[in-house]
Formats: sequence, structure tokens, C-alpha cells
Amino acid sequence: MNLEIAQNRIIDFIRNETRKAGVDGAVVGISGGIDSALAATLTVKALGKDKVLGIHMPESGLTPSEDSKDAKTLADWLGIEFQTIDISGIISAFMASVPESESTDRLSMGNLKARIRMSLLYFHANRMNRMVIGTGNKTEILLGYFTKYGDGGVDLEPIGGLYKTEVWELSRRLGVPDSLITKKPSAGLWAGQTDEAELGISYLKVDEVLKKLEQNEDSETILNTLGISAEQLNSVMNRIEKSEHKRNAPPVPPN
Repeated sequence: MNLEIAQNRIIDFIRNETRKAGVDGAVVGISGGIDSALAATLTVKALGKDKVLGIHMPESGLTPSEDSKDAKTLADWLGIEFQTIDISGIISAFMASVPESESTDRLSMGNLKARIRMSLLYFHANRMNRMVIGTGNKTEILLGYFTKYGDGGVDLEPIGGLYKTEVWELSRRLGVPDSLITKKPSAGLWAGQTDEAELGISYLKVDEVLKKLEQNEDSETILNTLGISAEQLNSVMNRIEKSEHKRNAPPVPPN
């Protein structure tokens, strides 16, 4: 991928879509990770720093302090308005009002947190007449590695055409602070969680698999070429198949 062309295409996309929608700017959730850092950087280049609000939404006792530090570092580097909203109290209030919450599994809790964060972003976007900018990359979208109506519930997905490895490359090109680029990717929804451990394969390898699948390469060729296990390949393909509903609008019965 030509990174300069990709960068300019994304900037034009953000600028054109916000203009068509008649909004006054954008709101971006800044986690302290690389995806939100790149999305925020490109949004600032498209709209200007005065029209971008960055919101960091940590959970006390879970969100690493370095994530909060990196989120603030990014906001300062971009020169944008920045807020921190601790979601712990919202989670506690929700759990207190739902008797079944005592037996909630980890995935349900993680999805709840993602949806709480998105609700906060939309609250601010609505009151400011702005759009919510998504931070999902192509790898995550294809794998369904996002929460439906959580981090997947946005107005625009500007980096949705970039594989994770391309996100790193473009971020380096744009000078995004190095601390955000080098840290292990994590959704931060539970203690010790990392993307690659949960996926069972590195982003470097999974991107290679996805590109081969896009080129309609058969399974045997992919296995022989990339040196991954059949279990890893099957896991990737299963994730793509089972998450199709996340990438489509809710189905409507035919008339």
C-alpha cells in the first residue's frame, strides 16, 4: 500500500463525510492505543484541532496507568480538547440495577463496557453536533474483533481499510508518539488481556492470512506459504464467518 495515497484518501474521506452530514466536528474515543491514535491524528488533519474532541474512558483498577498517560500525551501532541471520564461508576450503577449481573461472564462484561463508552461518545457528539469517529482497522473488522453497537457503533470508520500492520506503518510515517506504537495491542476489557493472545496468532501473521484469503488463495497454499498451523487458519476463517452479522445492517424480512 502506498501510505501517502492512503493518508490523503482517508483525510479527504473524513472531510467530505462530515461536510455532507452538516456537522461541526468530530468526537474520538482515545484509549491510549495505536488505532485510536491514528484515527484521531487523521481526523485532526482533516478538520483541524479545534474541531476534534478526544475522550479517554478508563476503568479504575483495570485500565493501565500508561494507557491514560499515553492518551494525554497524544491529545497534547495533537493540541485537541481532551476529557477523561472514569466509567467505573456507570458500570457499578448498571450492575446494581440488574440482579443477574452477579453471574455475568467476562465477555458480557467486556461488551457492556464497550457500549458504555460508545454511549458517552454519542452523548457528547449529539450535544456538540459532531460525528463519532470509529477506530476499527480492517483486521479487526474482518475478524469481527469488536463489540457490536460498542466500538463498532460509529458514524465513520476512517482506518477501516487499513490492516493492523498498515496502521503501525502509517502511524510511524505521521510521527505518532512512539509509546503508542510499540505497546502490545489490547482492548483493555479485562485484566491481562492482549489482542494477539486472545486471537491465538500475531497481527503480522493474521494480516498475511487475510490478504491471501482476499486473493482467493486456497487453504493448502496459505498453510505452506505462511507456516501457520491448520488450527490457526481455521480459527481465522471461523471468526470471519461467524462475525458476518457484525458487518451488515440488521436483516429485514422480505415483503
